[in-house]
Amino acid sequence: MYLIWLHLNLPAPTPIQYDIGYYLQTGPRRLIIEAFRGVGKSWITAAYVCWVLLMDPQKKIMVVSAAKDRADSFSIFVKRLIADVPVLQHLNPRAGQRDSSFLFDVGPAQSDQSPSVKSVGITGQLTGSRADLIIADDIETPKNSMTQGQRDRLAELVREFDAVLKPNGSIVYLGTPQTEMSLYNVLPERGYQVRIWPVRYPNQEQVGRYNGALAPLILEHITQDPTLPEQCRGQGASTEPSRFNDLDLCEREASWGRSGFALQYMLDSRLSDANRYPLKLADLIVMSLDNQMAPNKLAWGSSPDQVINDLPTVGLDGDRYYGPMFRSTEFSEYSGTVMTIDPSGRGNDETAYAVIKMLHGNLFLVESGGFTDGYGEKTLHSLAAIALKWKVDHIQPESNYGDGMFTELFKPILRKYHQCSIEEKRVVGQKELRICDTLEPVLNAHRLIVDPSVIKKDYEDTQERPHYSLFYQMTRVTREKGALKNDDRLEAVQQAVAYWVDRMSLDQQEEVEAIENQKLTDELDKFIEAAGGPAMERDLWVAAR
Repeated sequence: MYLIWLHLNLPAPTPIQYDIGYYLQTGPRRLIIEAFRGVGKSWITAAYVCWVLLMDPQKKIMVVSAAKDRADSFSIFVKRLIADVPVLQHLNPRAGQRDSSFLFDVGPAQSDQSPSVKSVGITGQLTGSRADLIIADDIETPKNSMTQGQRDRLAELVREFDAVLKPNGSIVYLGTPQTEMSLYNVLPERGYQVRIWPVRYPNQEQVGRYNGALAPLILEHITQDPTLPEQCRGQGASTEPSRFNDLDLCEREASWGRSGFALQYMLDSRLSDANRYPLKLADLIVMSLDNQMAPNKLAWGSSPDQVINDLPTVGLDGDRYYGPMFRSTEFSEYSGTVMTIDPSGRGNDETAYAVIKMLHGNLFLVESGGFTDGYGEKTLHSLAAIALKWKVDHIQPESNYGDGMFTELFKPILRKYHQCSIEEKRVVGQKELRICDTLEPVLNAHRLIVDPSVIKKDYEDTQERPHYSLFYQMTRVTREKGALKNDDRLEAVQQAVAYWVDRMSLDQQEEVEAIENQKLTDELDKFIEAAGGPAMERDLWVAAR
């Protein structure tokens, strides 16, 4: 590193750059380096690749990036260093050896099917050659990790590394996580060790968010000077002051925004996901529900006493279910029950449904689920039986799929089970926006109450296919188009909530008008009584008004 930095007329490597280099040289065979943007991860690793080939020219190295041109840039840089740095020049390819920008041999290398250095995109041809060292340089980007489907595909693609890797070979990941569900946060489960170098010294709370992956050098500096996390107006002093002073970091934070800076420079994905994923399990109230009645008043709470620990939680890290802090002893019958259905054909999508009751502005989710055989007779009979079970007043299928065919098939079967109104509704607009805009205000106000049996059934039905789970979908939906691989159950719940929200708005307007009329009546009563008018005249006056 020192020699290459000197050759490139760069200042001597910083302590953090040396620390990253030392970790590359002495760390485990499977490691992940997460360091802030601009620290020089790729340059340091390029120097490491040169060192590996200098020590053993028979080594085979594969460089993989999200895009082929990014991987090619890495290999071109390595090739230029070999050509220009005197101590490396004997590694230049010789006549008859492979000698292109993205695939080349080093001079002392023996004949082999695999080149000394090869660059490839993550979706390119990984197999066909073997490698002692695989460098995965920024294989996760916003474009290939925004949705759950993209993240699942990326996680499968990197499994190919093991098919390419030689015995006792090494895999090095360089990157910045794009989300809490990042591949870099999943890989430790596959035996990888993560080390993180943030641009500012984190405080005690932030240190805990790194789950033990914070670089020991950073912790050592904090131990030597405990004031470092409190400097720069409590934001933390720069860990790389010779290159990024406090003013520069403040300007970058202003440019990136709070969440962007936390993600790209502090390597803290939790703040980003708190803003990105608007629906939280913690905002629900979980309690057993009756078919006929519910408490008149409920209050949400988030103290340890309200935590429900015996329910399976599929939410993001730290999300959990809570029971009510208070429930009144007075009960009333529900104002009504709606069942919404999101039909689909046979295939990967489900015919999903949700049943929600309403009382005093609170919404009670009593059942949710899905069927995979589209318009099958068994599905239609099951839906009709569910409508009977919960004494549904109104059924609202979505008409977008099949242009109303589902309703026509369902009506004669429904009449055999249960008499209620049924009316299709056509939905328009981007569904992710519709879901978030409808559910977020209701959850934030803690107006959606869920029976624990809904959570248990949802989990049991989807253990082998978690992306079909209602609560998995709820906690992973974002406002980006295509955010979820499957969203049928969540969309059915959104439609049911939207049905009641529309009616609650009407009810609230009528209630406001009733209150205003009552105030006017009371004022007239006071005026007539003060004027001494007889009760009969007062009643006539009020009636005439």
